[in-house]
Amino acid sequence: MAEVSRKNKEEAGKKIKCLVWDLDNTLWDGILSEDKQVTLRKGVVEVIKTLDERGILQSISSKNNYEDTIEKLKELKLDEYFIYPQINWNAKSHSIKNIAQLINIGIDTLAFIDDQIAERDEVSFVLPEVLCIDAGCLETILDMQEFNPRFITEDSKLRRSMYQNDILRKNVEESFSGTQEEFLASLEMVLTIASAEEGDLERAEELTVRTHQLNSTGYTYSLEELRELQKSNEHKLLVAELKDKYGIYGKIGLVLIECKEEEWVLKLLLMSCRVMSRGVGAILLNHIMREAKAVNKKLKAEFIPTDRNRMMYITYKFAGFKEVQKDGELVVFENDLSTIPPYPDYVELIFREHAENLAV
Repeated sequence: MAEVSRKNKEEAGKKIKCLVWDLDNTLWDGILSEDKQVTLRKGVVEVIKTLDERGILQSISSKNNYEDTIEKLKELKLDEYFIYPQINWNAKSHSIKNIAQLINIGIDTLAFIDDQIAERDEVSFVLPEVLCIDAGCLETILDMQEFNPRFITEDSKLRRSMYQNDILRKNVEESFSGTQEEFLASLEMVLTIASAEEGDLERAEELTVRTHQLNSTGYTYSLEELRELQKSNEHKLLVAELKDKYGIYGKIGLVLIECKEEEWVLKLLLMSCRVMSRGVGAILLNHIMREAKAVNKKLKAEFIPTDRNRMMYITYKFAGFKEVQKDGELVVFENDLSTIPPYPDYVELIFREHAENLAV
């Protein structure tokens, strides 16, 4: 009987970031090692292309010969849709865990589709957070809430190509012989920090929902809440966008500041995990520190530790923030703004407020 295993999927509305495909008798009918003339299952191309348009990444975990499989995927004109394909004889759980690490997303944001119950059970046992789907449910995937994001933004539509650009960057970085700063300079990065406009708000909500590792508080905000904050005179809502010579990263950062009479409180600082090694967090904090000092405000920041956001704690500490208060899990940092380092030379910076270029 076709089934979907929802083990440990208790969180309502949980969205999948990556679907991992088995191939034999799942993506295509037949077993490739026995018959090279396998044919695609009915409806599978529509599922792949629709998920891609929704910004859901796709990969492969298949026990097959790598060269033969890639050749077949190219013949079927589907190879471009799968990032970090794991085509080997390892346990499926091992391959899925590897995919999550390579993409740098949580195990609980992956789904796995396979026709073999033994393979699904193996994955469910080792990785209970993964949503396991019987290949017999193929025709229902596009209707499942886990595969239906609330919004399909421009960043969503470009997500696969942005990850493919990241793979290219990683390959270049691994062969680069200079220092990390020299490599970053070679990317020719341009970082734009701007006041959020109406057209940014859907992506802003998506960032709060999707971003866990580099999220200072874990707070999420709805489109309606963000619209109110964007209009509020008591708040600043900033969006960061990054590009380099290999292409765009898209809108990868979000900042929310509560502007009080004597102080600013940084309520939210988050960044896409794809820019973890690009120094964006330090640059955003640097900008906020300069702006607060310019208007003679104290600068505080809220931080709530989770099992994933240790890097944000380190980012605050390296930027000179010191813990001044603790209330349960909530930690309040403060920066005395006495020492603000210069902006790094390896990135071009553009600052905009209400679509007007204020400084470069």
